[in-house]
Amino acid sequence: MTMFGLFRRRKKLSVDVRTAIGDARYAVIDSELTGLDEKRDAILSLGAVQMTGGRIEIGEAFYRLVSPDRQLTAENVVIHEITPSDVEAKPSIDVVLAEFLDFCGDRVLVGHFLAIDLAFLDRDAKRVRGAELGNAVVDTYSIYEWLRRRYRDHPCLSAPGLHSKLYDIAKCFGIPVGGAHNALMDAFTTAQLFQRFIPLLIGTGVRDLGDLLKIGIPFKGGERAHSGEISNF
Repeated sequence: MTMFGLFRRRKKLSVDVRTAIGDARYAVIDSELTGLDEKRDAILSLGAVQMTGGRIEIGEAFYRLVSPDRQLTAENVVIHEITPSDVEAKPSIDVVLAEFLDFCGDRVLVGHFLAIDLAFLDRDAKRVRGAELGNAVVDTYSIYEWLRRRYRDHPCLSAPGLHSKLYDIAKCFGIPVGGAHNALMDAFTTAQLFQRFIPLLIGTGVRDLGDLLKIGIPFKGGERAHSGEISNF
């Protein structure tokens, strides 16, 4: 999968698509990277929190720093505030990825512009274990855009200036954010946003994972994403 190309659907899903979205098991994930070039850059940290339906399992969190085989630049450090000394003694992605995949299990992976995270995770998973991730996936930005077309009077779904940024959307929904990018904190912010979206989805008649997966397809990643049409059902 190319970084900004259209996301390829998983051929085999690890979930029962008939499961109610309020009962499904999710792993909300985020990563920090040395850059956005999946051929040259590397994962610097991984964060994840688990959810069951709309309940965030506060005691179940994952955060690891990764020693990359790439040199960090000053531009990177300004964004995520992870310095070379922070990661020089940390394990490689081969070790951390195994722990991360064990934490996520067969849960539905949720993320904001998830295609970026998946590009790097799939690349490393394919190298380490010979296969990309098999999890079903949901992008909160795709959900956000889908909901905007159906809740035109909602103050956070009709606001013209929010665009695509996680922090801007989260703030509108009353979710506290702040500080530098951090994989665990961004995963927690995304989880809270997804938590807000679930009752709105149910209010439109979205009941099961089959519907949710059609709506939440990751399409184009990063701040450069186009707000194109999202799959309907």
